[in-house]
Amino acid sequence: MPDHHERLRSLLRPGITTTGEGKGFLDLLGEIPQAGPPTGLAQRLMRTSAVPMIYERYWRPALGRVAKGLNGPSMADEVRIAIEALGLRPGRIALDVACGTGRFTRAFGEAVGPDGLSIGLDGSVTMLEKALAAPNPASVTYLRADAVDLPLDDSTVDAVCCFAALHMFADPDAALDSFARVLKPGGSLVMLTSARHGDQPMRLADTVLGRLSGQRMFDRGEIAAKLFRRGFDHVDERYSGVTQIVTGELGVNIRK
Repeated sequence: MPDHHERLRSLLRPGITTTGEGKGFLDLLGEIPQAGPPTGLAQRLMRTSAVPMIYERYWRPALGRVAKGLNGPSMADEVRIAIEALGLRPGRIALDVACGTGRFTRAFGEAVGPDGLSIGLDGSVTMLEKALAAPNPASVTYLRADAVDLPLDDSTVDAVCCFAALHMFADPDAALDSFARVLKPGGSLVMLTSARHGDQPMRLADTVLGRLSGQRMFDRGEIAAKLFRRGFDHVDERYSGVTQIVTGELGVNIRK
């Protein structure tokens, strides 16, 4: 078992046991096919065997362009924005929640170097297998677990990333609680999620689209308010189409 798997085990909550030594990733879900029932059509498609095969090259860029609009950031821009927002540097520990096929996880691994750790967490075996098939830096490790109720211990990571996933969680507030809990005081958070337009009829169209796809459409300013209530500072929102990139830093005086 590689040393980075052992480092990951040391960050888990006490009493948690893992399997998956032969899979290449630590597995906390075992025989459970997925973490919780799908929230709608979009998540059902993500859980098929076909979508992970085309996710990184075709699926995510195409859907992202539709959601972000022509002037929104590209996938490469998203990765760059995430690394800059998280302030990643050698020796840091980064957590990529709902990592999919690992594009961000691999980039984070390069940024934190061999003395750091980049953890890609996802509930899908197929996604994680696809992630492992790509060349990964030595600092990268993968974990199959619930993205809403994170299994990491309190104050264990320097950075949390969650792109294109919060709006598909059944309980996004619980997920935000988990993000705040596992972050060290002063740690950074970056997310890409939905953002409903403020004016009708666009707002109505956004709502209908969200209901049809099973994705939650957050109001503009809603996520920032949630982060402020959880003790985050320096919160910023950048909008593109029906998406937003939200960044924040957990206050250093937060009590865990």
